[in-house]
Amino acid sequence: MHDEPTDAPAWAAPCAMGPLNAVVELPGSKSLTARALVLAATAAGPSALTGVLRARDTDLMIAALTTLGARFEEDGSPTRLRVTPAPLPFPVSRATRPGGANGPVRIDCGLAGTVMRFIPPLAALADAPVLLDGDGAARARPLGPLLDAVSALGARVDCQGEPGFLPVLIAPGALDDGSQRPGGGARDLAVDSAASSQFLSALLLAAPLLPGGARITPTGHVPSLPHVAMTVASLRERGVRVNEPAAGVPEGERAWAVAPGRPAGGEIAIEPDLSNAGPFLAAALVAGGSVRVPRWPAATTQAGDAWRDLLPRLGGTTRLIDEPDDSLTLEATGTGRLAGIDADLSNVGELAPTVAALAILASAQGRASRLRGIAHLRGHETNRLAAIVAEARRLGAPTRETADGIEIGALAAGSRLRPALLHSYADHRMATLAALIGLAIPGTLLDDVACTAKTLPGFTGLWERMLATAPSAAPGREVR
Repeated sequence: MHDEPTDAPAWAAPCAMGPLNAVVELPGSKSLTARALVLAATAAGPSALTGVLRARDTDLMIAALTTLGARFEEDGSPTRLRVTPAPLPFPVSRATRPGGANGPVRIDCGLAGTVMRFIPPLAALADAPVLLDGDGAARARPLGPLLDAVSALGARVDCQGEPGFLPVLIAPGALDDGSQRPGGGARDLAVDSAASSQFLSALLLAAPLLPGGARITPTGHVPSLPHVAMTVASLRERGVRVNEPAAGVPEGERAWAVAPGRPAGGEIAIEPDLSNAGPFLAAALVAGGSVRVPRWPAATTQAGDAWRDLLPRLGGTTRLIDEPDDSLTLEATGTGRLAGIDADLSNVGELAPTVAALAILASAQGRASRLRGIAHLRGHETNRLAAIVAEARRLGAPTRETADGIEIGALAAGSRLRPALLHSYADHRMATLAALIGLAIPGTLLDDVACTAKTLPGFTGLWERMLATAPSAAPGREVR
């Protein structure tokens, strides 16, 4: 775990002062924005993107793709971008270096998994070396299997510190033109994606740019398969042909085949972030009342659509509301009474911290929970399993790690959770976990609420406006 110090004052998480009656408008999906930016930057022609999430992760992606030679221009709003794609090979040799320094161009990954995973295969297609580095915690996020696949493309990969981790220098090598493969066919790539489905998505996004395309085989289990489905859908939306493995093919034998040909340009509208909707919808279960999120897509590849199933299992209800403009709104309602849950979250691991927050609060109501299939969360922004267990124990909830998840026991009759200074570990989802806990436990503090800007700028304002719909509101405040 990485709990980086911050000089910012602690945030007093506001309590819920009564049942809610809130409508929360959310910005665009981080995951869809990242894929849309990569595909627009590598397309055959210009693109117009609307609903773009502007947050630290996505701004780092824009900066990285600009370094590779793409051009991004705001079209009347930060969330509307006109994108001019980069030529191939990506002209990083012409990128500006700070202070006119010599040496390789540097790309800052921050703590963004999408940047540190999606960019390396593209860097193999550049005309000069690229050095990728990021925050201190980013240097603990695994990259080894992806870097092995990048080496297989012919690039020279030189880890500057621990092998398989940032910082890493990627220098282009001799990429064959496919003429030596039967029929100039697809390049065969293998990658162990057990640590992150982003390894597979990264290769899928780069595959159309390779001579002959690519056939990509994950060598074992792939967590968070909905994110891979999102990548495939994004490619197909841009006219790229992708063949997925047939149902029932065993792990280790499944392959995704991507035809060559740069993605098409055009107009792309990005959905609201359904994962970020989770803490707001879950607030209705804790505080009572209802929270509604407009523009819920009728069909989506986002993992956050699982809230429609998960929240009822945790003690709430959900329903889709047809609006007069033919859009949909998802409404979550609750009474403050929570249920424990036994859930396999292997396909929706990013939702686990919010589910865990509700499970921690349910433990005080005598309900135990078990979250399974999320061993890969040990390699996220922090070791999320260890972080959840540490913070739950700080609150007094009996919690332990298992091989593939966590178990949260029920408190003894008459016992209560206690307020505490909770830690974010520079992880936006651990910060929103703390905000949910604070709804029910007065005196809850959070060391770094600013890290929510990673994917949701203005989180505290959205949170407090939601709580202001209760009969009485207690705004969050900073304490020293």
